[in-house]
Amino acid sequence: MYEQIQQSVEFLKKVFHNRTPQVALVLGSGLGPLADELENRIAVPFGDIPHFCRSTAPDHVGQLVLGTLSGKTILCMQGRLHGYEGYTPADVSYPIPMLKALGAKAVILTNAAGGINTDFSAGDFMVIDDHINFTGKSPLTGINDDKVGTRFPDMCHVYSQQLRDLADEAAQACGISLHHGVYVGVNGPQYETAAEIRMFRVMGGDAVGMSTVFESIAASHCGLPVLAISMITNMAAGITGDSLSDEEVKQTANARGQLFRTLIRQIISMME
Repeated sequence: MYEQIQQSVEFLKKVFHNRTPQVALVLGSGLGPLADELENRIAVPFGDIPHFCRSTAPDHVGQLVLGTLSGKTILCMQGRLHGYEGYTPADVSYPIPMLKALGAKAVILTNAAGGINTDFSAGDFMVIDDHINFTGKSPLTGINDDKVGTRFPDMCHVYSQQLRDLADEAAQACGISLHHGVYVGVNGPQYETAAEIRMFRVMGGDAVGMSTVFESIAASHCGLPVLAISMITNMAAGITGDSLSDEEVKQTANARGQLFRTLIRQIISMME
């Protein structure tokens, strides 16, 4: 993997004229337009990057965008990869150690999620304090490359306490309410059953989604500090009695996307 990462990095250094990102962003539903707000943008499709996979998920543009935001050089993944697209966990998480190798000092992961905690409402935001990997898979399965990370990485402190505290400060500065909770990662693409959601609640889950956990594991593996924030785009199965649909997720993401982007900009502006 190390050699593949270096090949990707060398390609991108040429494309980005050796500009080094300070922070990396993985943009989920509702946040894609943030990449369009960067100044001095340089964009490259995922498929042009050596060893990168193309994004096939709806509304995921599938390109890396380098530029300036809130006074910092930012590298955005405008869209991401998912297990339900047929990619392996290693494919999905590959960009994370590559982002570190490019120079990023931290990564902010964002996603759309279903609310399990009945104190949540559609449109709320949740900082991920911990996760439950319910996919039954790991991006670290197989031969380990010690140049990238240790064979058995610690998962007690996946999500940086410092960055979570910073998110709280940024939310307060913006007047945005911010929950904290546990994210349950599933493979999808089908939505969960009501019985599964009841089980996840008993297990301690507050939100559920089809991304993020592989990327977080990879970040822990390579030693890249991570902050992850979910937009609760719908309440999970069985909570309201309504059927779930991708259209509902899109509507909420679009309606609350601007506020979510405001929060992310504020967090970046406060990062050292």
